[in-house]
Amino acid sequence: MTPRRVVITGIGVLAPGGIGVKNFWSLLSEGRTATRGITFFDPAQFRSRVAAEIDFDPEEHGLNPQETRRMDRAAQLAVVATREAVADSGIELTGIDPYRVGVTVGSAVGATMGLEQEYRVVSNGGLLDLVDHTYAVPHLYNHMVPSSFAAEVAWQVGAEGPSTVVSTGCTSGLDSVGHAVELIREGSADVMIAGSSDAPISPITMACFDAIKATTPRNDDPGHASRPFDGTRNGFVLGEGSAFFVLEELESARARGAHVYAEIAGYATRSNAYHMTGLRPDGAEMAEAIRVALDEARINGDEIDYINAHGSGTKQNDRHETAAFKKSLGDHAYRTPVSSIKSMVGHSLGAIGSIEIAASALAMEHNVVPPTANLHTPDPECDLDYVPLTAREHRTDTVLTVGSGFGGFQSAMVLARPERSVA
Repeated sequence: MTPRRVVITGIGVLAPGGIGVKNFWSLLSEGRTATRGITFFDPAQFRSRVAAEIDFDPEEHGLNPQETRRMDRAAQLAVVATREAVADSGIELTGIDPYRVGVTVGSAVGATMGLEQEYRVVSNGGLLDLVDHTYAVPHLYNHMVPSSFAAEVAWQVGAEGPSTVVSTGCTSGLDSVGHAVELIREGSADVMIAGSSDAPISPITMACFDAIKATTPRNDDPGHASRPFDGTRNGFVLGEGSAFFVLEELESARARGAHVYAEIAGYATRSNAYHMTGLRPDGAEMAEAIRVALDEARINGDEIDYINAHGSGTKQNDRHETAAFKKSLGDHAYRTPVSSIKSMVGHSLGAIGSIEIAASALAMEHNVVPPTANLHTPDPECDLDYVPLTAREHRTDTVLTVGSGFGGFQSAMVLARPERSVA
């Protein structure tokens, strides 16, 4: 039996500097950065005081006061991104059996902002050892369980099929979409609303990354603080955001005349079973995930036109990825454009994988490879073509996008034009 082929027919994005797909792509294609000094709270006590924030007004984007009160910021971003994706797809969900419509949501840290805010309230700013729960918002339970994100998205679209939250650290955004693809392929759903959301820019998150010195202390130059693959990089810039997709079976999409951005042709995830934050320098686990994703897509490594890298801006990650690309693609790795959009929109933890899928699909749509901003001094150990500073016109029929997450998770996804011949 021939497996069902799954395609992206709708995209919704909320990212720093670019709310909505059009604004997001404008930021990337122009090589602009959205990193700045933190404004959400006073960051004076922290080593790293820069972030990639979204200028987001819930009311301006159609959320009523009750929804805003009920939902954590990450859930709000997810709902707004979902609305854009469904509108973009042109799909009439009311005409589809709701049991055949499902939801998968990725998130690394859940309702971080809501939980921290409510703890400050119930503990009177941390002064009370025994907190007073009567001061909490009525919907605090929703902040405690990440499954509430999937419920909110499902309510928005009337989905009564499979509903799942995937939380695999910084690969959550890739893995949630990969899981959705498998549900359609196996016949458990016909349409999936899939993506991820995280809003982690809060004191607790900044303190955690400060402790392990993972985030950059380049506070005097926020716009140039995120420097993947650059020899002067010194940590990543925390971000926030959300991206969601309408996924459907290829023939059904064609039958209704839908615009198809890309086919999700292959996906795989692996774990290094090695260290919570450490990566082996040879990139073996990521290379294995890439190999399996390519095999599933029935695409050879030398057919990849562009690599959307994890590119966090830490020496360990950048060198690990470079080794993985060489191991999996061989000499073709040296001929393939590679870039990291985290140089422009920061690292939104569990959301970034979906945001990078959106960037990959749009790169195919426009035949333009977004740049790696702030790359002025290449690291000699990262010797591939990282598309420094300026976007590049480039025929892009296949894209490899990858993610690497705490816990040793390594994920890879292959996007391709569905018109290609499949053996």
